[in-house]
Amino acid sequence: MIKGVHEAAYATIEVAAASGGYKVFVGPALLASVPVVVATYAPARRLAVISDDRVGLIHGETVVKALRDAGHDITFLTFPEGEASKTRKFWSILTDQMLEAGLGRDCAVVAVGGGVTTDLAGFVAATFLRGVPVIQVPTTTLAMVDASVGGKTGVNVRNGKNLVGAFHAPSAVIADTEVLGTLDSRFLAEGIVEAIKHGVILDEEHFLGIANTTQELILADPKESAKFVTASVRLKSQVVARDEFERGLRHILNFGHTVGHALEAAADYRLGHGRAVAFGMIAEARIGERLGITEPKTSECLTDVLAELVDRTALEVETS
Repeated sequence: MIKGVHEAAYATIEVAAASGGYKVFVGPALLASVPVVVATYAPARRLAVISDDRVGLIHGETVVKALRDAGHDITFLTFPEGEASKTRKFWSILTDQMLEAGLGRDCAVVAVGGGVTTDLAGFVAATFLRGVPVIQVPTTTLAMVDASVGGKTGVNVRNGKNLVGAFHAPSAVIADTEVLGTLDSRFLAEGIVEAIKHGVILDEEHFLGIANTTQELILADPKESAKFVTASVRLKSQVVARDEFERGLRHILNFGHTVGHALEAAADYRLGHGRAVAFGMIAEARIGERLGITEPKTSECLTDVLAELVDRTALEVETS
């Protein structure tokens, strides 16, 4: 059965981890493979499927039906969409609901959604009864190229973003690039920014490849999406394999995030993560140029590449 998943995937990426490592399956039409991936990498009859209330309706119910048809006992939990839900309050609500449903240490979590979901559900899995397996099913470019890979989980608190959390590697990741066709351009851009970051810090060829590919093509062609996601995941996985718990090298993946997280917090999390990181990368590159540790015109180059994804002149924070 699992051989079929490998054959269906555009790529299978091995990520080294203290837990023994895990696989990231990338390609179109992989949601149907969730039951066999669960059975192989996180065998549990009882599952908590966690999603936000928007993605839950679009993709969560599809995953739940496939798992129920495969004989799993499912507790389907949702929370309000958005960064404002990535808090200890909703971590507490979700864990309480799992306990009330009678789930035990023999259960597993399946996270279906974007970066908020993969972070929040991952933290639930890391802490529920001292830790249960989690299968990540990212549904946005941001979650596919960054949030679902590397084992970082957590929530935001009053003092800042991701300050309460845990390293908890997933048992497997299923990135179905076909679902990216349901995204609007704003959510697509979020992930492209993180992929650009991977190129800037790790691979010039990857950076130039993204710079020369329109987001419309990435959105319209699931195979092009798979190529784009695979390249980014491979780059990030190389860093994670060498420094899983962020004691040194992995700090480079935070490029743009020091300033970016400050912008998100200042905007009360109404500013998208990708947008904030884009401005963060430009600002941090300019700081490096002034200090003489970054090549001249790096910030200019970044501004040109990011211009189609974010407004280069102003931060337009949604107030709705």
